Amino acid sequence: MRKPRGRGAPVRRSANPYDRSVVKPVAKPVAKPVQKSAAKLVVVPAVIPVAKPAAPQFRDCFAIVTPGFESLTEGELRTLGVAAVAKSEGGVSFRADDRALVAANLQLRTATRVLVRVAEFSARSFAELERRAKPVRWRDYLPTGRNVAFRVTCKKSRLYHSDAVAERLAKSLMAAAPNAKVVRAGGGDDEDESPAAQLFIVRVAHDVVTISADASGELLHRRGYRLATAKAPIRETIAAGCLLALGYDGSVPFIDPMCGAGTFAIEAALIARNIAPGIGRTFACESWPGFDADAARQSRVDAKAAERASAAAPIFASDRDAGAVKATLGNAARAGVTADLTVTECALSAIEPPSGVGMLIANPPYGARVGDASDLRNLYAQFGNVARTKLGGWRVALVSAERSLEAQTKLPFAELVKFSNGGIKVRLVAT
Repeated sequence: MRKPRGRGAPVRRSANPYDRSVVKPVAKPVAKPVQKSAAKLVVVPAVIPVAKPAAPQFRDCFAIVTPGFESLTEGELRTLGVAAVAKSEGGVSFRADDRALVAANLQLRTATRVLVRVAEFSARSFAELERRAKPVRWRDYLPTGRNVAFRVTCKKSRLYHSDAVAERLAKSLMAAAPNAKVVRAGGGDDEDESPAAQLFIVRVAHDVVTISADASGELLHRRGYRLATAKAPIRETIAAGCLLALGYDGSVPFIDPMCGAGTFAIEAALIARNIAPGIGRTFACESWPGFDADAARQSRVDAKAAERASAAAPIFASDRDAGAVKATLGNAARAGVTADLTVTECALSAIEPPSGVGMLIANPPYGARVGDASDLRNLYAQFGNVARTKLGGWRVALVSAERSLEAQTKLPFAELVKFSNGGIKVRLVAT
């Protein structure tokens, strides 16, 4: 006979409802008697953990540069202290948090535009393109109510029709952000883009699709001061690049004897006073959802704090054309550097350089740009005579498109940079 269960230790069964076996009871641990201590009770205050600030988000960025000036932009980025700088043809890649991204837009003198990489993937068919584009985080770069534009280039890829690629990507974007309005989808160039639209730049090369969001908005050469123009103007970014290539830092006198709209002289003043070229404008990235507005404000505070009250050495701009002188004065006023410039209406032969050493740069007419090359030999010869008789010890530079005209100066020029100005291949040469 089975002995009746007493009221001793409880009997536990298996957790499996189909297992009727009995699990042997487990003896309860016997509590040891607590020994009283004469020691006083010490109360330790609770430690409340402090939340660490979120680490800044770093973005893969690319500064687009006029080919020929990549090394100068690379140097500018290193001076700003941004991470992972590497140059390539037509630009410089780097990594930046929101503060550094705004600083790059604010302070790069030679960059045309700053992009942020959005996605990169391979696609050899439109079906694959559509599938790979679905997870792209379009909304991270789309402010409410902002129109959208696509600019696509295709090279050496199975997907070679840029408009068709743009249409597929626009469809993907609309699926993620139904309220967005795509106003342009296809090819085009920088001058065609509206700053009111968020631009996505897409490059398809060797079957690899790279999607980037424009972080700048308006092109960075549009500083906001050059509303008055003269014949054959030079872009602000190119003018600044030429000055940096010469080693100009504002410590010696500077002359532009053919100033036109005053771009060289004004950019020289901005360098001399360490004024950020983009300080008077905003950038597309600042309106992105979740962008760090405090970081953007701090970048501007830092840039303003680094400005100098005035240029350390005189800056002269002159032109024989009264309209050019008027344009230079108006542009200088908008740039806030009127007090740093001496602007005069005079011929090249009438310039009066200060004593000592300094730098002179000129962007004279090219045969292919303004006038006929055969009619310009006297002008270039006169330039050389002025340099030899009035600019002893000065560094003299010329933006040159015609070696034959350049030779008329009889100056010992060396090439510093090759680039394109207004579609014309030119060289910056200097003594």
